[in-house]
Amino acid sequence: MEMYLCLLLLCGVVHGLNNGLARTPPMGFLSWERFRCNLDCKNDPENCVSEHLYKSIADVIVAEGYRDLGYEYVNIDDCWPAKTRDAAGRLQPDPNRFPSGMHNLSQYMHARGLKLGIYEDFGKRTCAGYPGSEFFLRTDANTFAEWEIDLLKFDGCNSDPKDMDIGYPLMEFFLNQTGRPFLFSCSWPAYIVGTLKKVPNYTAIKEHCNIWRNYDDIQDSWDSALKIIDYYGENKGNFAGVAGPGGFNDPDELLVGDFGLSYDQQKVQFGMWAMMASPLFISTDLRKIKPEFKAILQNKRVIAINQDPLGAQATQLYKASTIQVWLKPLAVNGTLAVAILNTDNQGEPAKITLNPKQIGALSPNGVNITETFDNIYVGAFKPTETFTLSINPTGIFLATVVPLA
Repeated sequence: MEMYLCLLLLCGVVHGLNNGLARTPPMGFLSWERFRCNLDCKNDPENCVSEHLYKSIADVIVAEGYRDLGYEYVNIDDCWPAKTRDAAGRLQPDPNRFPSGMHNLSQYMHARGLKLGIYEDFGKRTCAGYPGSEFFLRTDANTFAEWEIDLLKFDGCNSDPKDMDIGYPLMEFFLNQTGRPFLFSCSWPAYIVGTLKKVPNYTAIKEHCNIWRNYDDIQDSWDSALKIIDYYGENKGNFAGVAGPGGFNDPDELLVGDFGLSYDQQKVQFGMWAMMASPLFISTDLRKIKPEFKAILQNKRVIAINQDPLGAQATQLYKASTIQVWLKPLAVNGTLAVAILNTDNQGEPAKITLNPKQIGALSPNGVNITETFDNIYVGAFKPTETFTLSINPTGIFLATVVPLA
C-alpha cells in the first residue's frame, strides 16, 4: 500500500479517464463463460485457450456479419500466460498455446477490423493462479502497449480490496502513460461489494474505468441471469445514474447460444442487457451457434437500444409480483425503450393490461408502441387507453415508445 502511495506522489495527480473510448457500450466476444480455462490442446484443440481459438472466432465474427453490427473486440480471459515471467519480469504468453505471440495475434485482429482484449489481475496471481500484476503495473501496461492490445480486463483475485481505490487508478495512469488508448475494464466495485460489503464510489470508478463489474460472475443458468437483473433493479448506490458515454456498468457476458437458457430466456438476457446499456460480450461458440440464437445476437433493433448515443441505463420503474417494468430514455426527444419482464415460470403466459402511464410514458397526446424483437406495431394509445400483452413465462416484451405530436 505504501509503495502505491509513493508512486502516486511521484507520478503526480492521476487525472480522470478521458480516452475517448466506450462512447456507447462496447461489443464483442469474451471467452470465459463458454471456454473457461480449457488447457487441453492435445485432446481438444478446437476449444482450448489458444491463439487458434481466438483467430477462428475472429474469422466467424467477420464472415458472419457480427463485426459489421458493432461486435469488434475479441477478448482473451484468464489462463493465457506462461506460469512465470521472463528474466526481465515481463509477462509472456504460454509458448505452446500462443506460439506466434501476442503481438502477432493483435495484428491478426487489426487486419480484420477487430480489436484484441487481454486479461490480467490486480493481485499477486490471477484467479486461475497465473502471474498477477501486483508490483508490475507499469511493466505490464508497457508490455500490453507493445503488443498493441486494445482492451484490458483487470480482475481482483488474490489482492486486498482495500488497496483498489489506489491501485486501479494507478493502473489506469500507467495505461495512459503508454500513449496507447486502452478500453479499461475493471472488477474494482465487484470486490468492494462482494468482499468489503460496502457501496462503491461509482463516480470515482467512472473517472478511471470505461466499464466495470458490480456483481458475481454470471453462470450458464436462468437463476444466475435473473439474480443479476434483480441486483440491477435494486440499483444500490445509484450506479445506474453514473452510466453514460465513456463509462458503463457491466453485468457480465452474454449467455445467448450456450446451454442453460431457453429461447425466451436468451431473449430476456439480450433485451435486458440492451436496456441496461451493458457491454455486449458474446461468450458462446460462434462457430457452432444455432440460427435462432444468432438471430437474437444480430437483432439490429435491440442492438440500437443498447447503442443509443444517450447512453442512459434503464431503471426498474416498478415490480409487481412476477412482473417487472423497466424504462430507458433514448436520445430521440421523448422516445423510450420499455421492457416488461415476466419472471414467473408456472405454465401459461401472463396476460397483462396496461396503459401508457403505467409504463412511464407520460406524453399528453399518447404514444405509438412497437415491439422490438420482431418489429410488430402494437398501436397508438392515449395516456389512459389500455392495451393487453401476453408474455411467456420467463419471457420479455421489449418495445420502443414514441410520443405522438
